[in-house]
Amino acid sequence: MTIAAPTIALDNRFASELPELAVPWQAADVPTPKVLAVNAELAVRLGIDPAFLGTHDGARLLSGNHLPAGATPVAQAYAGHQFGGYSPRLGDGRALLLGELTDSEGNLVDLHLKGSGRTPFSRGGDGLAAVGPMLREYLISEAMHALGIPTTRSLAVVATGQEVRREEMLPGAVLARVANSHLRVGSFQFARATEDDELLRRLANHAIARHYPHAAESDQPYLELFRNVVNAQAKLVAQWMLAGFVHGVMNTDNMTISGETIDYGPCAFMDDFNPAALYSSIDTGGRYAYSNQPLAAEWNLARLAESLLPLLHEDQDQAVELALEVLGTFQGAYAAAWGSGMRAKLGLADVPAGQPDSEVEALVEEVLAILKDGPVDYTQFFRALNRAARGEPGPVRGMVVDLARFDAWLLRWQAMNPDRDVMARVNPVYIPRNHLVEAALSAATNGDMELFNDLVAAVVDPFTERPGLERFAAGPPQDFGAYRTFCGT
Repeated sequence: MTIAAPTIALDNRFASELPELAVPWQAADVPTPKVLAVNAELAVRLGIDPAFLGTHDGARLLSGNHLPAGATPVAQAYAGHQFGGYSPRLGDGRALLLGELTDSEGNLVDLHLKGSGRTPFSRGGDGLAAVGPMLREYLISEAMHALGIPTTRSLAVVATGQEVRREEMLPGAVLARVANSHLRVGSFQFARATEDDELLRRLANHAIARHYPHAAESDQPYLELFRNVVNAQAKLVAQWMLAGFVHGVMNTDNMTISGETIDYGPCAFMDDFNPAALYSSIDTGGRYAYSNQPLAAEWNLARLAESLLPLLHEDQDQAVELALEVLGTFQGAYAAAWGSGMRAKLGLADVPAGQPDSEVEALVEEVLAILKDGPVDYTQFFRALNRAARGEPGPVRGMVVDLARFDAWLLRWQAMNPDRDVMARVNPVYIPRNHLVEAALSAATNGDMELFNDLVAAVVDPFTERPGLERFAAGPPQDFGAYRTFCGT
């Protein structure tokens, strides 16, 4: 049966409006592409037949080798602070923006490739990617989406049939990624470094039109843009923290203007609760450890503020004052998002009448201290606490060490009449457990996709407990040991 190729209209808005930030480029030739994973739901949303994507021509499209007429793929330019050190010229070293699509909801989204070969920004790298890291991004990004956390999404992973040299030879792959845009803090750092204020202004106008069109109506549109990014990132990082997610590489080139999570290299979800949780092999100083993520986000936003100064006011001192005032709202916005989310996790989304909010805050602080001292599995604890709200305290009591302390906490919590239905909606049963992720990626690298597919099926419906999926809710085996992840380059 022959499946007709869909008509795909790729816009080139970014490339045409900001040519200084776009280098026309072509993906490396992939003579024998093979689709390993296709996101059928996302494909339909983009108006693409998922069945076509599974064909040879679909695989060629997804690897950048057979593009729609008129498509003008580009490598994007950006700068960035990486682990605190500034690099003036980073850019897409192994990625290409194929163009923009309008989805079924009328939203303009990027179609982007990762692992598509060397570009002028490769800085000596090979521009390639291996199967394991690309499937990791597919798996984690779709799990994040299912958890309701803003994220780039994965359309497909295509095996290239070629090998990639890392510590060993590995099978290569290309990821097709979708995002509201790939504008980053680093994009603005790059534009500012050119000392071309008109380019900076066009970039800001592009970001406003793309993400925060209401800002254009403000008396200070660029300050309003900054305010919106600060608020979006405060909410995003709070959601990471609530889910126990550790990004691992929060450089300014990995912070989006849209407020979406981007780049799933050295990332992981916590098993046991640990404020110092760190999984990145390259973060030797713990800069991006779990508890440092809000501070890192605020630091990155300060770099965005510096980049926007010429647009905020002609007098630099006044520009700095305006930027600092908005940046100062980050901590309050983060605290509000964290507090609201944690109350929902405890089933206390609405503070009971006459119940001071400070008592809920004290309850949160105490339970996190209990989890830390355990140690206690973060995801399992909140799900077991839901059972306690339904009259079954045994499972959650069995998870803690200091029973007297926890029982006293439990009585205080139960007195607030927690809403068990709210808890069930926000506390997942299934997350991408690190030991299962590694097992799935190892098997997939060797050609066996069964565990990967089963794991994806579990985490894309994370709140519904299903018979037969008990292994996907279980914590790691005792011999799993310390977990480390790598960026894949």
